[in-house]
Parts: sequence; C-alpha cells; structure tokens
Amino acid sequence: MTSSFNRFPLFISLILLTASVSATEFIDPPFSPKPRMITVYVAKKIVTMDPAIPIATAVAVSDGAIISVGSLADLKPWLDQYPHQINRQFENNILYPGFVDPHNHPLMAGFIQTAFPLTYLPLPNPWGTAFPGVPNLAAAISKLKEYSASIPDPHQALLAWGYDIPAMQQVPNKSLLDQVSTLRPVLVWDASEHTIFLNSAAINKYLPNPEEVKKIIGVGINNDGSLTGEFLSSEATQFVIKHTGNDLMNPERLNRSMLYANDQAQQGGITTTTEMTFGILDIDLEKSMMQKFTNSDVTSLRISPVALADSFIAKYGDNAIEQVKALQQLNSDRLFYKGVKFMGDDAFLSETMKVENPGYTDWHQGIIFYPTPEDFERAMEPWWKAGFQIHVHSNGNGGNANVLNALQLLQDVKPRFDHRFTFEHFGVTSSMMIRKVKALGAIASVNPAYFYTRAGIQAPHIGVDRISYAPRVGDLVREGVVVALHSDNPVAPPLPLTEVWAVVNRQNLYTGDKKWAPAEAVTVQQAMRMVTIDAAYIAGLENKVGSIEPGKYADFTVLVDDPMSVPKEKIKDVKVIGTVLGGRFIPVTETNHERPY
Repeated sequence: MTSSFNRFPLFISLILLTASVSATEFIDPPFSPKPRMITVYVAKKIVTMDPAIPIATAVAVSDGAIISVGSLADLKPWLDQYPHQINRQFENNILYPGFVDPHNHPLMAGFIQTAFPLTYLPLPNPWGTAFPGVPNLAAAISKLKEYSASIPDPHQALLAWGYDIPAMQQVPNKSLLDQVSTLRPVLVWDASEHTIFLNSAAINKYLPNPEEVKKIIGVGINNDGSLTGEFLSSEATQFVIKHTGNDLMNPERLNRSMLYANDQAQQGGITTTTEMTFGILDIDLEKSMMQKFTNSDVTSLRISPVALADSFIAKYGDNAIEQVKALQQLNSDRLFYKGVKFMGDDAFLSETMKVENPGYTDWHQGIIFYPTPEDFERAMEPWWKAGFQIHVHSNGNGGNANVLNALQLLQDVKPRFDHRFTFEHFGVTSSMMIRKVKALGAIASVNPAYFYTRAGIQAPHIGVDRISYAPRVGDLVREGVVVALHSDNPVAPPLPLTEVWAVVNRQNLYTGDKKWAPAEAVTVQQAMRMVTIDAAYIAGLENKVGSIEPGKYADFTVLVDDPMSVPKEKIKDVKVIGTVLGGRFIPVTETNHERPY
C-alpha cells in the first residue's frame, strides 16, 4: 500500500500540472504608492461594494487612485501627513463604484446607431431626440423611402439599422428593398446586428461574385440560384460589411461612432466597458482607434477589447495566439486587452439562435456554428491551453448545451482553475445547465433585455415559459455562479440601473405589470454587484475597478438617490449626475451633445 507520505509529492505534481494561472490573477496596482496631493471627496453616502466597509462618507484620492475610504475622521492618518483638499461637490449625492458593462460593442453600436434608425422600439439618442420607432413593415419601407429622398446622390449607399424581424413578421428581402431604390445601394441591418438585408443595387455593387457568398451559413438563395438579399447569420453579415469598403467604414465615421457610444455609456453611469468583438472589421484600424480613444480627454471610459478569435485566425493563421498576446503590450491605465471570444450559436433578437427540444413555435431550430462539442473543443483547445479567458456568445438552449459539453471536453484535456470561461448572454437554458456551469467553474454575463424589452415581442415565437426565464439570473445566484449584467449595446441601451430594475422586478418596459418568471428575481444588492464588482470580475479587472477600495482607480458613478434605498419599482428612474474617471468629474451635461473628437 502506498503511504500518505509517498502520495503527497504526486498530489503536488498533479496540482502543478493541472492548474492554469491566467493573467487575470496578476494585475499591478494602478498608482504609485506615495501621494503627492490628496483630494477627499465627501458624499451624502458612498456605497463601496466592499463587504468589509459597505458604506462610507469620504474617499481619499491621489493620482487618479483611491488611497483610503471611510469617514473624514477615518482618513485622518493620511490627511495629517500629506497635503490635501476637501471636495464637497458631491455632499448631497450618492457615490457608487463606476458601473462596468462587461459585454458591449462601442465601435459597432456607435456605427450603426449613427446610421438611419429603423427600430421597432424607441431608440434613445445621447446627443438629441429619441427615435420613436416604426410600428410595422409598411412604415419601415416608407421611412426608408424618406431617408433615400434625403440623400442627393442617387448612387450613394443608404445604411439603416434596427429592423426588428420578430416584430415585423417578415424579412425585407431584395424585392421589398428595391421598392426603395433600384439605383442606390440599400442595406438594412437588423436589431440583433447578426443579419443584414440588401437590395439589388447593393448586391451588384458589393457582391460581384455571388458564388463566393453562397457558401456561407445563412445566405438566402432563390430557386434559380440568385441571392434573395437575406443574410441571416453573423458570419454572413460580417462578410457583407467587409465588402462595403470606404462607402461605410471610413475612419472619420468610425471615430464619430466611438464618441457616440462613449457618451451613451457615460450617461448611464458606466466608467469601464468592453469591446467584445475586437477585430471584426480590421484589426490594425481598430487597434489604432482604441489607442486614440483611450488617449483622449474627450472620452470618459476605460475599455477592455476582447479579440474575436475567427478574425485573428483568418489574418494570422497559426500565429493568431501570439498576436493576441502581443496586444497586451499596448495596455495602459485606460486600455486592457484581455481574453478571446468565440461564437457558439447565432442571435436571440433575430431568432436565429439554436433552440431545440422543441424548437421555435414554427418548429425551426436556428443556427449553430460548431456541429458537435468535439468540433468546438478542437477550435478552442489551443487558446485554452495557452491560458486565455475564453468568452463564448451562446444564446439558445441548443447552443448553450453545445458550449457546456465543449467546456467539459476542455477540462478533460487540461483541467484549469479560475479559468473564468464566460457564457455570454446565456439566454434559453435549464436549471441543470446552470448546475453544470457551476461544476465546470464557468461564469455568466447575461442580458436581461431578453425579457425586459423582448418578452412581449418574442413570446409567440419562443414560448411564454422560455422568454420569461431568459436569462435565469436567480438560478445562477442560487447555484453560486458569478454573474454580471450587460447591455450588448446595440441590443439594448447601456443603462445599468434599468438592467438592475429588470432583474429585481422581472418586468418588461413595454408590457405593463406582468412579472416574467418572478422566481428568478434577485435582491437589489445582488443586482448592484452585477453591474459593479461582479462585472469587473467577469472582465478580469476586479483588482482595478468595480468597488471603492484602496488601490483601485478612483472611478465613481454619481447619483441623486441610492438604488438600494428607493422603492424597487423606481430603480430605473434614479438619475445619473455624472461619472468620475480617475478623479476627473464628467457631468452628463458634458456628453449630451456632439463635440469635436
């Protein structure tokens, strides 16, 4: 029999072989430790999200980072030694840690939301009046004709965004869009950002070789072999956009897009966000834009771009992993390249996600990008072994099951601790899926807009039960899975307090008082963690942002009221006064209009 003494070295060896430590765990403190000048912000109430000192009234800041938190009396050891000033501009306000949106698309969201709007639901505008929405297909076509008439050059492309397939009950194929113009290229991007529709002029200009595009999943083909103008998957949509060239994607327009998205997020109280499809258009162009964005005093966000694996593999082949790692050399106090993203299945809003057992009410089942868990495991394995945090876009129950099984295979190949494999969106699931998420050590970043904006629209197609519990936030909390809330802008506006309101009340903004899966409700405190410290944890930035603690960046959200103190039905109405980024106050009045960038 082997003694315990003899087994012990084997046990240690096993740990050393199986443990995989990612860069998430080793983050330098954000400031030099000796303060030159301390600014003390005094507030009516400071909610720190640090369980040891949950409430404070003063926070000391130096060189953009937090020195100490408590009351003015608590800060005396610091104030007795160093020059300081007391700032009372927030003494009647509530401070929270700067909100974190762990799944956003500022580049694409800003780009398409500064195109011609065509949404069914109202579309907020950070720089002006909200778009009221179009109620039906006829109104959408009429609006497109109006937009076309406003463009003097009859050959200039028209890009509209926000068409809502489930709400309109019909896709706008090329025959419909040819009613708008037969000369002008017309491109209509749907609300999910995963599908796009082209008229004949756009197909002829941008896709001169139809045989090339027919090979892609989701491309509509008529019986005679011609294209229908329907591109019903993210892969097909990316192909189309990459072929539009400077007609749509020029640097000036993209820079304006980033500023628009910055101001949207800032007005929602967000100080840190992500770009979850970094490289989707052009890696070098996007890299340059991120540098400009995070070096500008006009902008007011920290940003963590997550590399889209397919884009890097397409450009760099076998060297893709090293190229993604090399991005970290560009990191700064406002730019954090971290992680890699894969696509599991398609979109919730366009009802192209993989739903099965049963499928949708019309019995279609949607699109999955890796036919089997083994296929998906093989794609992710090199990145897993290289220690990356992997994020997977996963929506339908078929897509989520496929990702779970692929993760099981990855753990079988190389067990890892604190890998933070993240399910992004995690829409239609079961309670047992969530238990397996916990068992495999994964975490979840979920989109509550699936019920708070979509439930009334998509219940007829997905089923009342499934739309009600998408996503199962309460189940995730009960199983002990770290969970965060996100906007997936442009799927929903980046409004963390609205997301909190939704998961606390399980209500829809547009369907009255009906509760959608009320058993999935969480407490206000749990929900506020999901837009602060737990969101930071999912982004791998918990040592820098997400709570008001010494050593972290001095990033705060300034509110009129405390979301944890107002009636829970009023949480979404709590007013954001502004944000503080590294000690710099940015009022929302500074971002509510377009300005030079």
